[in-house]
Amino acid sequence: MDAEISLMAVFDESRRAVGAGEESRPLDMFLRGVERRALRMAELATGSRDEALDLVQDAMFGFVRHYGGHDGAEWPPLFWRVLDSRLNDWHRRQKVRGRWSFRPDDKNTDEDPIALAPDAREPGPLARMADGEASVALEAALRGLPLRQRQAFLLRIWEGLDVAATAVAMRCSEGSVKTHLSRALANLRRALEAHR
Repeated sequence: MDAEISLMAVFDESRRAVGAGEESRPLDMFLRGVERRALRMAELATGSRDEALDLVQDAMFGFVRHYGGHDGAEWPPLFWRVLDSRLNDWHRRQKVRGRWSFRPDDKNTDEDPIALAPDAREPGPLARMADGEASVALEAALRGLPLRQRQAFLLRIWEGLDVAATAVAMRCSEGSVKTHLSRALANLRRALEAHR
């Protein structure tokens, strides 16, 4: 819910950014239509809701700034391209940070007893199973896919974009989209075999 409230600020900013009132309504409607799926896609890519929220907001600002004046029919692949760029940039930054970050030796760190305490909000194994073991496995399998395979899968299968629009969003050829999607499906089948 807080993500929706935070993303609502983007719509107000988008309206101010294009300097429009009523004519920005289709743009607001489009952004409202993709916000949840974009947030979920970014969450799967980053593993962090806060990072995902920042990336989606940044993508929405960039989309409005550069493509808000384009025809509405062009918006879906353009928006996903902007989000894809933000996600790729985030992954590159994480890779560089991982190379240069200081990691203390595990033996020299004191373990925090509060961090080791069991989480009272943890529902337990039976509740987790009832809650959808398969959906948890699917999310883990999606997170385990290489970035380009995950993007192809989410854009083609989840978003329902056709091959051409997905190629535009991913900035690659249609053949590459098909290859990434085929590999993603094969990897997901292997990872989810126990849930068939």
